[in-house]
Amino acid sequence: MDFEFSEKSKRMQAEVRAFIAEHVAPREADYARIVEHEHVFPPPFMDDLKAKARAKGLWNLFLPGLKPEEPGTQMSNLDYAPCAEIMGRIQWSSEVFNCSAPDTGNMELLHLAATPAQKEKWLKPLLDGKIRSSFAMTEPEVGSSDATNIRTSIRREGGEWVINGRKWFITNAADPRCKILIVMGQTSPERPEAHRRQSMVLVPMETPGVTVIRNPPVMHHEAPEGHCEITFENVRVPVDNLLGEEGGGFALAQARLGPGRIHHCMRAIGGAEASLELMIQRSLQRRTFGKLLYEHGAVQDWIALSRIEIEQARLLVLKAAWLMDRSGNKAARKEVALIKVAVPRLLLAVSNRAMQTFGAKGLTQDTPIADFWTYGRILQFADGPDEVHLRSIARQEVKAMQEQMTKNTAASRSPAAE
Repeated sequence: MDFEFSEKSKRMQAEVRAFIAEHVAPREADYARIVEHEHVFPPPFMDDLKAKARAKGLWNLFLPGLKPEEPGTQMSNLDYAPCAEIMGRIQWSSEVFNCSAPDTGNMELLHLAATPAQKEKWLKPLLDGKIRSSFAMTEPEVGSSDATNIRTSIRREGGEWVINGRKWFITNAADPRCKILIVMGQTSPERPEAHRRQSMVLVPMETPGVTVIRNPPVMHHEAPEGHCEITFENVRVPVDNLLGEEGGGFALAQARLGPGRIHHCMRAIGGAEASLELMIQRSLQRRTFGKLLYEHGAVQDWIALSRIEIEQARLLVLKAAWLMDRSGNKAARKEVALIKVAVPRLLLAVSNRAMQTFGAKGLTQDTPIADFWTYGRILQFADGPDEVHLRSIARQEVKAMQEQMTKNTAASRSPAAE
């Protein structure tokens, strides 16, 4: 295994870090004021930041299959991973580089499965950063961690798909720039293969029958881009809006989640690094019981454990990215499940220690630590709950052992063994 970053990646890391320091970090206070207190979203300076980033070539860094004629800089998963970590130190910064979820995953899907007409209409403006998008899969009435449970109906009538159902936690749906939904539902409920009943359909936000019911707060925080509940009532779109093949929705969902989980995890590691830095800075400034905080054994343990856990998690994510680049998404399936469980727990642990070091201030919006903690908790659900990934890991481990035991038994019975 070789996790050495290419010279291109090292250059891009330096440029992303410098751009954030010069243009993004100085806007953190403005973002909080405009978005969180004045409730204006998107902030008016976002387009200017995006134009500057694109002009410097810091654009669409997440897509390994980016074509030469498409805007942006092509990078492998391994080379992009540290860039995502740098972006993760300021939670809204990834949009500046057109590298924010769920647009990244949706662009990957369109890149993979869209027709030329679909790419022209939807992928091109997404790659240009002119519109935003949503991915509508999760439903309130069923356990959506098992995608075969999804009940939204996508029924064909002549030259149209007719969609009926309810979705929620649909990220970006409250963003006024969101123009397209990728909706997953049942097109073939009668099929015997449970994983071939679902399809994905492209649904413009302004289509009659699409209604945003509410934007529910998450941990008492209302995201301006939205994690919305949406109803689809007799929504009609052309049959040409089918993404990929009929019955291929489950396979597309799996393809979408692999790289996206690496992006989420590396951004989370960036948040953990930022939390650790804040913890150390605080420990150098505050005194209790006659000592600086860092001189207390408990705080020393928190700092040391945080560094150990961050390094472990980062190496595991880089291994998953390396495997994905080398052998494809399927080959990295177990490693992706491993990081999806390990990294959110890392972010929760480190940000929790940082909050404890800050005391009451750590619970407020005076630092980003509480937001990092919330993000870590959300990641234990997003892209599949921990329990699903633990189940997958355990099954793969047991299967590997069963295969090894069968192989050993066969070897012991062979004539050569006698």
